[in-house]
Amino acid sequence: MYSMQYSFYELFWLFVVYSVAGWCIGVVVAAARRKKFINTGVLTLPACPVYGVSAVLYSIFLIELKPYPLFLFLGGVVISAFLVVVTGAVLEHIFHRKWWDYSKFRLGFNGYITVPLLLVFGLAAVFVVWLANPFLLKLIHLIPHSLGRIILFVVLGLLSVDLLGALAVVWKWRRYINRMSGVTDNMQKVSDSFGNAITKAIQKRLVRSYPNISTEKILQSKAQEQSKPSAKFAEGCGFYKLAWLFLIGSLLGDLVETVFCRITMGWWMSRSSLVYGQFSIVWGFACALLTALMYRYRNKSDRYLFFYGTVVGGTYEYVCSVLTELVFGTVFWDYSKIPFNLGGRINLLYCFFWGIVAVLWVKGIYPFLSKWIEKIPKKIGPVLTWILVAFMAVDMAISACALERYSQRQRGVEADHAYEQFLDEHFDDARMARIYPKARIVKK
Repeated sequence: MYSMQYSFYELFWLFVVYSVAGWCIGVVVAAARRKKFINTGVLTLPACPVYGVSAVLYSIFLIELKPYPLFLFLGGVVISAFLVVVTGAVLEHIFHRKWWDYSKFRLGFNGYITVPLLLVFGLAAVFVVWLANPFLLKLIHLIPHSLGRIILFVVLGLLSVDLLGALAVVWKWRRYINRMSGVTDNMQKVSDSFGNAITKAIQKRLVRSYPNISTEKILQSKAQEQSKPSAKFAEGCGFYKLAWLFLIGSLLGDLVETVFCRITMGWWMSRSSLVYGQFSIVWGFACALLTALMYRYRNKSDRYLFFYGTVVGGTYEYVCSVLTELVFGTVFWDYSKIPFNLGGRINLLYCFFWGIVAVLWVKGIYPFLSKWIEKIPKKIGPVLTWILVAFMAVDMAISACALERYSQRQRGVEADHAYEQFLDEHFDDARMARIYPKARIVKK
């Protein structure tokens, strides 16, 4: 059974401490490389939230792996890689240019991250869980709780205001760039005319930290993109392609699991993650994630893809297990009776299955599906995609509420509100048991 090792009060303190510590380390490294002081963070305050978020995720998801250093290390690598890649991809999508670029390094992924940096993140996870957290918590508990809450409230408030200000500038900057697309002459004048004194100051600070995102370079990159319009819908490996792969993967995953359970257990059972439709979102997210992470390496050897898929798939399944139990108080699968398992959440055999699926997906299934997705008419593709995304989002939200209420009923919690009564009426225990026959409620 998973239980939170830290209170929210402690997690917020860890977030603040590691955000500041990460910023300090980043500044020192940048100063050593560029021979001058540079604020390497997005915020004006001396804090880098991505490091705080990473440390909190280590503390939540990897605490059970403390006795297993190798798995703890690998978990830190995967969590950090996911955060950095997603953050980098989102920022690149907004600005049409990478904020940081490690493409010159031989061992890396799409220029977002490098293997040496991943090794540092893995060691950081071990350091945080083994040494830093116990030491920091002793110091945190020396602060009177009432005073600590006031300090946290003030610091988090300042960070929130700073972050909102940065996001406002980024949003205004993005709109300005879109408006100025196609303007290639007198770039310096274009850059200088952006915004008022405050927004210009924040913009200049960001450009000093990330020279790759100067307005001139962004406009040039966007002009190059516009000069090569795509003739197909969802060409390459962008949002629309991944959205469709998520949907298709959810359907195929549910089908495969249903047939597998019929063959191995002798009876048909629902393997859906959602209350409406036969969708296994664990498989859907896995297909989208595998594609995003492995697209660049689709021409690598089968052994490379198998090893990559084994590590990424196993870590992904472990995180999903912890997250669902943490959020819903429900265990959806338990491998405790299978040899070479890790806390009943993953086992070596099924990790190998992930590796096999990675090879089959990248080499065979993905190219086939990709061709069919790209055959969707370009005019209706985006609209149809967003309709399906909206449906899945609503389905997931209703399913999450129904699962939470199902868990509450098992613990004897009565319905106090109208929406809880609605869930009890439309998603009673019998229906939920049919949809989630392997779900086991964990007593909190």
